[in-house]
Amino acid sequence: MIGGVFYALSGACADAGQPVGAGFGLTIARQPASDPAHSPHLNNRRKNMQIGFIGLGNMGSAMALNLVKAGHDVRAWNRSKVAQESIPGVTLVKRAADAFQADAVFTMLSDDPAIREVILDAGLLASAQPGLTHVVTSTISVAFARELELLHEEAGLGYVSAPVLGRPNVAASGQLNILAAGKADAVAAIEPLLASLSKKIWKLGENPALANTAKLACNMMIAMAIEAMAEGVVLTESVGLDRADFFELILGTLFSGRAYESYSAQITERSFKPGFKAELALKDMRLATEAGNEIGRTLPMLEAVREGLSKAVSAGFGKKDWSIMADMTVRGGDSMASSESNPEKTE
Repeated sequence: MIGGVFYALSGACADAGQPVGAGFGLTIARQPASDPAHSPHLNNRRKNMQIGFIGLGNMGSAMALNLVKAGHDVRAWNRSKVAQESIPGVTLVKRAADAFQADAVFTMLSDDPAIREVILDAGLLASAQPGLTHVVTSTISVAFARELELLHEEAGLGYVSAPVLGRPNVAASGQLNILAAGKADAVAAIEPLLASLSKKIWKLGENPALANTAKLACNMMIAMAIEAMAEGVVLTESVGLDRADFFELILGTLFSGRAYESYSAQITERSFKPGFKAELALKDMRLATEAGNEIGRTLPMLEAVREGLSKAVSAGFGKKDWSIMADMTVRGGDSMASSESNPEKTE
């Protein structure tokens, strides 16, 4: 993950016939060719498509705008009010159900409960446009991904898990790495859409949970990298070595890649403006822990970074970037951010 997959991931990673998450082992399966003449999602492949989008936070807004730039008709809904001028070219609809009257719909909501409330509890699958493909780009649990796959199959809809690697600025530039998994015809139906959002689409197989497990593993490993750099600073600063000099050393020798470059800079500058909020990172560590528990495995490094993020969130830094946990490690459990009068409002 250091290097290739890690490269565009400075933000915000099962099974093909074996138990999901076996040691977080990942088999990257070649998607079997599908017969276009027999694809139930054939109509979705025309160049200009009607796209629904649910979830217009920093990531969702950037992705929706890129779909508009690619020439598609995008109709979007958000749980809270969004100013039309902030998403030019996107049509805001009054109901989430309206977004499901499309060729494909993207969901970028914060967690499992949000998706369950907005989509499942509201019965949107039953009322969706026939032939629609639903693309869930949120970071969700492996168990929920399996549930969604089954429910979409029962409703006769296409379903693709497509969590993303990259922060909002990466999303805005259309340079995300997208982890895609689902039935071959469903992935093919929305591949041109994914291409307009990304620098690379990683096709991981026909089981959607593959993509979700990989995404959790990726985020877990970034958290570990952040903590490792913080602990390196604890040792080296104790003898007077400046952290900038230490990071120049490790970046030029042992650890290259976007994650180390980005987060070492934030640790050096003590700048924790959120790209990926600590509270969301803690959610992802919880989901990774659940995936490990499902296969009867305890992951010690995961437990350590989960505890670090939990302390940061409990201290009131949940809205800050998840790299805030590095500052707390360096300072022995405290953070310079504690001097701010209202850290939860700091962006």
